[in-house]
Amino acid sequence: MSRTETAAPRSLYATAARQSVTKLSPRLLLRNPVLFVTAIVAAMTTLLALRDLVAGTGGGVTIQISLWLWITVLFANFAEALAEGRGKARADSLRTTGQETRVKRLASADAEHGSAESVSSTELRKGQFVLVDAGDLIPTDGEAVAGVASVNESAITGESAPVIREAGGDRSSVTGGTTIVSDWLVFKVTAEPGKSFLDKMIALVEGAERQKTPNEIALSILLTGLTLIFLFVVVTLQPFALYSGTSIPVVFLAALFVTLIPTTIGGLLSAIGIAGMDRLVKANVIAKSGRAVEAAGDVDVLLLDKTGTITFGNRMADGFLPTQGVSEKRLAQAAWLASQADDTPEGKSIVELATRVLGDDIPRIAIKEHVAFSAQTRLSGVDVEHGTTIRKGAVDAIVKHTGTEPNPILIGNIENIARSGGTPLLVSQDSQILGVIHLKDIIKPGVRERFAELRAMGVRTVMITGDNPLTAAAIAAEAGVDDFMAEATPEAKLERIRDEQAQGRLVAMCGDGSNDAPALAQADVGVAMNSGTPAAKEAGNLIDLDSDPTKLIEIVMVGKQLLISRGALTTFSIANDAAKYFAILPALFLGAYPGLATLNVMGLSSPESAILSAVIFNALVIVALIPLALRGVRYAPASASALLRNNLLIYGLGGLVVPFIGIKAIDLIVGALNLA
Repeated sequence: MSRTETAAPRSLYATAARQSVTKLSPRLLLRNPVLFVTAIVAAMTTLLALRDLVAGTGGGVTIQISLWLWITVLFANFAEALAEGRGKARADSLRTTGQETRVKRLASADAEHGSAESVSSTELRKGQFVLVDAGDLIPTDGEAVAGVASVNESAITGESAPVIREAGGDRSSVTGGTTIVSDWLVFKVTAEPGKSFLDKMIALVEGAERQKTPNEIALSILLTGLTLIFLFVVVTLQPFALYSGTSIPVVFLAALFVTLIPTTIGGLLSAIGIAGMDRLVKANVIAKSGRAVEAAGDVDVLLLDKTGTITFGNRMADGFLPTQGVSEKRLAQAAWLASQADDTPEGKSIVELATRVLGDDIPRIAIKEHVAFSAQTRLSGVDVEHGTTIRKGAVDAIVKHTGTEPNPILIGNIENIARSGGTPLLVSQDSQILGVIHLKDIIKPGVRERFAELRAMGVRTVMITGDNPLTAAAIAAEAGVDDFMAEATPEAKLERIRDEQAQGRLVAMCGDGSNDAPALAQADVGVAMNSGTPAAKEAGNLIDLDSDPTKLIEIVMVGKQLLISRGALTTFSIANDAAKYFAILPALFLGAYPGLATLNVMGLSSPESAILSAVIFNALVIVALIPLALRGVRYAPASASALLRNNLLIYGLGGLVVPFIGIKAIDLIVGALNLA
């Protein structure tokens, strides 16, 4: 991915330049009323210039005005093409991962590996079974039904660290375009050709066919309205001029009209929206619609599924609490021995925690026999030398095994663990209970701090879980969410979102399971984890390739940055137009009304120079603002009044001042060239 990203910019500009010409098609220009009107005026001035040339009446100024009007349209098209090209560059790099390849198809999930049939990946159909070994490319989306393997998903997520995919559980989903690093998998194809997650990603990141958001539509209506107002203003200037005993050339009126209508924001509007989606792609989030990106900027409430989203989803060892008279190290040694043959996530976490506690004091004891966990005994452990038995298991199972009741201190620890939402696991040696292991659903690192950031941005977080209220309250307190919803069913999640929306709030939902799909579909912003089920990814309108629930902070910031960027550039554009109006009109009517000389603060040399300088400035300012439109205005959490004040001071005042400076500088250059 990095090679593509570093190599892309050079070719990107050339492609965008070609696209800016292609986008002169009236059908494409019609999507942007301001640019469409500008193109019509440019065509009209071109005809006037040709007429003057044929008639032999000069037309040098008309030709220059016509040329700069076309350049204005091309620069606006270039901004949009450049924004689209950044997304398409990502799509092209993704497309290379989906090339046709040979795969091993099985007749059924339990077929022998030796019976695999070699076929083209294009022949795979939904419901068929595929065997992938180390080094193989996973050709399409599927669900693992056998085996366990390490998978490199960097082609999709950009993350180089391999992930484990295995049959059953939440890690069974495999994605086309990823590669098996080690071991093997048999997976069931879940997507028809051309409809895999990779295919959808390619279509989504290109963004060329994205629909306009409600705010963008409202802004388009505003710009259209301003265009009609300035059309009326310009049309009425000629009667005033005739009444005053003078006349304004039609080409001047046409050029004045284009410089007054909001061409700056009109030309950059699409680029701002596309760039917002592109910034999400850089954050490893795929947006299915521009609406979701924009809605993220106004989110009031975030609902998060607990398991796999806020927590890792597996119970893990969090601490050793020895009974009276037993040291922590002795309890850790026994737990370490009892978990040697336990391949469950819980067992591995006990070994890891015990290793950290023991350091160099790892027990050197010969193990005679491993005792596997069974549903009947609810115990596991080892038999070691001298007939010693070490077991770990549920509280009642260990009490029954040892025939010993826990002392009051140990009972207190057990009750505290249960109240906190954890699971107590007793450890015994022969008939003695050594202590308890605290198993808990571990909160993902950094979650609490990230939720605090969301709170500062005005977003309220709500954890949704199927746990009982006691467990839910404990995890909610540790995670730092503002509210929680316990014993939640899919119907209850859906109802909660509808209730929040009925109160006028915009709701975002993060989830990864099939039971989250209805809520993800109902939410204004549905963020599905890439590690989640196909149903969740289908229901969400944003897909987080890193499966990081705290990514919503970046999503919200990109959404707010998009809204602020659009507002800032709109403020600049409108102020810009007002400044140009008062800068140019005095120069146009100076001959008829000499008293206007006091208003000609820029001292523009002539009406021709004033109009030409304004047209040139109008084109160049679009180019100057392209980097800002693509990068976005920097967002820092602040109140609406503070943001408005900054907009007016920086972009409003800047929009008033810059045209005076720019037009005067261009007027001096134009005057010098004419003298030369």
